[in-house]
Amino acid sequence: MEWDSEAYDRLSDPQFSWGTKLLETITLTGAETVLDAGCGSGRLTAELLRRLPLGRVVAVDSSDNMLRTARERLEPEFGARVRFVEADLGALKLDEQVDGIFSNAVFHWVPDHNALFRGLFAALKPGGWLIAQFGGKGNISRLTSHLLTLRSTPPFSSYLAGWKDTKNNASEEETAERMRNAGFENVETGLHAAPVQFPDADSFVTFVRKVNAHRFVAQLPRELEEEFLDHLARRAALDDPPFLLDYMRLTIRARKPV
Repeated sequence: MEWDSEAYDRLSDPQFSWGTKLLETITLTGAETVLDAGCGSGRLTAELLRRLPLGRVVAVDSSDNMLRTARERLEPEFGARVRFVEADLGALKLDEQVDGIFSNAVFHWVPDHNALFRGLFAALKPGGWLIAQFGGKGNISRLTSHLLTLRSTPPFSSYLAGWKDTKNNASEEETAERMRNAGFENVETGLHAAPVQFPDADSFVTFVRKVNAHRFVAQLPRELEEEFLDHLARRAALDDPPFLLDYMRLTIRARKPV
């Protein structure tokens, strides 16, 4: 169930592009301490650190593989200005409070958003800010439909029948309510489409295997993985347009009261 961090680092250009644009909307003095909530392989963490020449980043991720790759990227350039913490964002308890929280393409992997926002709220100093973007309502619905169909198709059904999709692609309204319930104010939410088109079956499968469906594929024995992915590619080829991931991104902003 672990991430292939090297493959994700190589393939995650769409996520990096979204995150870079999100970073550009944040006004920083350059001396803050910022939590990168779900730092992954550290590509965006590096961009965040470059915007904080006198500041620090607390890089949190639940994946040991991701943190290892992030350390290899970040420590030579940034040294002690980045601290790494292995933690589940659904049960986050930091031993320090931060000025701000940044997160990109992560929160939909956390099943319990009530617990998520309570933990983030506690991690912020009074007056601190939160800005994040993640999968929202309707995110990659085509791929999800194909995966659920294949779940009940022999021979895959023997291994996938009991599998449950724990991703939380929440709506704007329920997300705003959860944030306010956690104590946040000045809550803003916005949902927009960000489709990613692949030119052929090979590039589609290479991406999906490591980025979107790695937990699904991990349920299968190795001898069935290629057959499963071939079935998935054939279904995606019939979509209009083919080999498209219909991403929906939910952007949120809020503050902790002073």
